[in-house]
Amino acid sequence: MQVQVARIGKPHGIRGEVTVQLMTDEPESRFVEGATFDVEPAGLGPLTVSKSRWNKDILLLGFEEIRDRNAAERLRGSKLLLETEDAEDDEDAWYEHELVGLKVRVPGPAGYDDVGTVAALQVLPAQDLLVVKTAEGEEVLVPFVSQLVPEINTDEGFILIDPPEGLFELNRPDGAGGNGS
Repeated sequence: MQVQVARIGKPHGIRGEVTVQLMTDEPESRFVEGATFDVEPAGLGPLTVSKSRWNKDILLLGFEEIRDRNAAERLRGSKLLLETEDAEDDEDAWYEHELVGLKVRVPGPAGYDDVGTVAALQVLPAQDLLVVKTAEGEEVLVPFVSQLVPEINTDEGFILIDPPEGLFELNRPDGAGGNGS
């Protein structure tokens, strides 16, 4: 199965290096010299890593196929994909494409209430966040940890979350539960 491991950002310098937004927890082992990635859109790849280095907390990549800033600019926004083994054996491993679109349910007085759908998964260094789009069209960020997300059922198409009181009001534009700004 192919999974997205990074999204290419802006060019860095004049020799074809690019910044990348990481979507993997193993950048040091994935982005090594000689590693090859499929690219979406497909016409821009495959790409082979020629160099990899950190500039503060941003990963910079150079590719054998990209020699200058103009060519690097054409890569902006494209996705780096990697063929990986299916995660079915690891019940705690989830990819964004498996979660997006699932109904989000919370415990309610008569069982469970649907409060929205998963719109995205934000992969961050400290912890991942589920982006839940409510029926009102608002986005609520939910830490993707087992204490708050005790059940994921892809067969039945839902995620059960047990949010702390006020989580869904925190981001409301009317200020209910938030600071009103």
